[in-house]
Amino acid sequence: MMKLVILGTGTAIPRIERNSSAYLVMTKGLNILVDAGPAVVRRLLEKGFDVDDIDVVIITHFHVDHTADLPTFFFACNYGKVAREKPLTIIGGRGITRFYGGLRNVYPWIEPKTYDLTVKPLVNQSQVYNGITITTAPVKHNPESIAVRLDEKRSLTFSGDTDFSQNLIRLADRSDLLVAECAFPERKVKGHLNLEALDKIVQKAMPKRVLLTHLYPEWDTYKGVLHAPYLLAEDGMEIDI
Repeated sequence: MMKLVILGTGTAIPRIERNSSAYLVMTKGLNILVDAGPAVVRRLLEKGFDVDDIDVVIITHFHVDHTADLPTFFFACNYGKVAREKPLTIIGGRGITRFYGGLRNVYPWIEPKTYDLTVKPLVNQSQVYNGITITTAPVKHNPESIAVRLDEKRSLTFSGDTDFSQNLIRLADRSDLLVAECAFPERKVKGHLNLEALDKIVQKAMPKRVLLTHLYPEWDTYKGVLHAPYLLAEDGMEIDI
């Protein structure tokens, strides 16, 4: 069974209650990290995982609150308690190879020493890794932004940061769980979803459950009531898909 561990549900605004974006997906044959916001390496440790336990890292886009701990992750692969040996794959949208190259130029110590690293752009394509099909589609946030769907016996879709997107509707079709950014409950900001915009996506894609994440502080004072299939994400949650 696929299992989702929520490592961060927040944004670039520093908060004790919500770490920035990061999600761990556990399957029988693969551990996948989706986004690597600040302090994700520590969050993994808190959940009993090390960087060596991760097989694939997927980056939905290059904003700092989704990528800040990537250098820490790579550095730990080289200089942790034991140097990493098993291969690692990094998947992202357009420009992921150049983005990694930029990190390596700034932090030359992150270049793999004892393991093989594959950096792979994946846009409007599917790739199978150890029985898990990873499919991506571009969404409306940054030029490189992608939504991601993982399929095994169950299906899990991540919206990434996005505005209303037909591509997301198609990708999330009938997903067992849609992890959807919903930055604000009511206020609409370009490049992000609120409940009204997300509901238009959900009505067409019809996922079984929807987990709201990437939550700005306005959610703290929201007085409305969420009904099925919606659930508000919290850091540390663990969900069987």
